[in-house]
Amino acid sequence: MGHTAAIAGASGYAGGELLRLLLGHPEISIGAVTAGGNAGTPLIQHQPHLLPLADRILAPTTVEELRGHDVVYLALPHGQSADIAQQLGDDTLVVDCGADFRLNDAAAWERFYGTPHAGTWPYGLPELPGQRERLAGARRVAVPGCHVTVATLALFPGLAEQLVEPDLTVVAVTGTSGAGKAPKPNLVGSEVMGALSPYGVGGTHRHNPEIIQNLTAVTGEPVRLSFTPVLAPLPRGILATCTAPLKEGATAERVRAAYQTAYADEPFVHLLPEGTWPSTAMTLAANTTLVQVTVDPDAGRMVAVAALDNLTKGTAGGAVQSTNLALGLPEDTGLPLAAVAP
Repeated sequence: MGHTAAIAGASGYAGGELLRLLLGHPEISIGAVTAGGNAGTPLIQHQPHLLPLADRILAPTTVEELRGHDVVYLALPHGQSADIAQQLGDDTLVVDCGADFRLNDAAAWERFYGTPHAGTWPYGLPELPGQRERLAGARRVAVPGCHVTVATLALFPGLAEQLVEPDLTVVAVTGTSGAGKAPKPNLVGSEVMGALSPYGVGGTHRHNPEIIQNLTAVTGEPVRLSFTPVLAPLPRGILATCTAPLKEGATAERVRAAYQTAYADEPFVHLLPEGTWPSTAMTLAANTTLVQVTVDPDAGRMVAVAALDNLTKGTAGGAVQSTNLALGLPEDTGLPLAAVAP
């Protein structure tokens, strides 16, 4: 027997990616599609690539529209999910693609988001140690931030095996879709094309505390993080270069072996052959994260590079992957491994 899903925020990038993936999901059918200011307009006007849904009109995002579905995806601006979730019963699986329920620390939430903390839900990164068990049968899921997913997957095997110091540097080059669909002057084509620009510099990006939360849980030690995202002239994708000082006794062989062990049985995270480095193009529209790791002996540092599609594995694909676990379906159901090229 199949499941029905409603998508709130269906006119945005994350909502559109959820719809694209669910159209290929054999166990989930698409119910209500809702929006805020775009309610009442044809979905196809905002998501012209979703031809099978050309007859759909966006409904307003209300609890009445969302009720009655087995799964409700919230692809809403930060701060808008809690009120809706509170009004949906525990018989509904609610999957939040926003940040509202990701952080454990209320003080960290209030510092970075400036509103009262709504609570903490099971965390939708199955590859993080212990998370699959927490997601099985869950009725609420908080999907990680896209930068958080790539940085966590790039770094945690080295930290888990105590091969590197928890003093981390992450520089992540990212496409513009991560900023959402709302028009912003710094994201228009004439500003972005041919330019690279940093943002959220000096520990101010909202994904900072979430990366620290994940990696502190893995290593059991306080984590220091310097995270700098860089906006690039591409629509989707993140390439993260992550480094950490080696602990005494750590070697290139031990580091690689830790990553091989961590990802040997993972369906969506792949350690590339030695000498092959990730590219965002390798992950386009696929629910994959590609990782390479090496040691810089002169610097005494581990260097891990990872790539993913911020809209697929970084958001909507991670949401569907977690949904599958929560519903007791095979984890890879409806999720693409093959990317789009060129």
